[in-house]
Amino acid sequence: MSTIASVPAAIVRPVRHAVGVQRLLKIVLVLLILFLAIQAIPYGRDHDNPKTVKEVSWDSPKTRALALNACLACHSNLTQWPWYTSVAPLSWLTYRDVQDGRAKLNFSEWQRPQDVNLQEVVDAIRDKGMPPLQYRLIHKESRLTATQRQQLEQGLVKTWASSPPGR
Repeated sequence: MSTIASVPAAIVRPVRHAVGVQRLLKIVLVLLILFLAIQAIPYGRDHDNPKTVKEVSWDSPKTRALALNACLACHSNLTQWPWYTSVAPLSWLTYRDVQDGRAKLNFSEWQRPQDVNLQEVVDAIRDKGMPPLQYRLIHKESRLTATQRQQLEQGLVKTWASSPPGR
């Protein structure tokens, strides 16, 4: 009868992939615990939309529709808050983007001066800086064609000329 003791030591060794799986499970467990722990941080869950004081007087419904798809989620008080905006760390990023967007340009508070001028807005549209890539990846309706970008730009120029912010 043969026993393990009679097998040469060079043959009996721990299986390396088992050690790797154990490490992977430990890493996954630590990440899961961290993920659950950060859910206790309240930042980014204040999903209020302040009252619209004075929305811009759009030059056309087409311009408003283009802006609604590409701009107003962050640059107005009409933000939609999908489920993932309540899950950290996505809630942190989304909240920061919306707060920064509203502070810079808010189409729902057109009565106040805005922190950007028309040329900066036009440049952001032309250079595809707006909407930002992370937003376009998740929201396909915000991916404007070249024609739609041009229409949005022209509409915003007309809108801004006939109804400048802060008046």
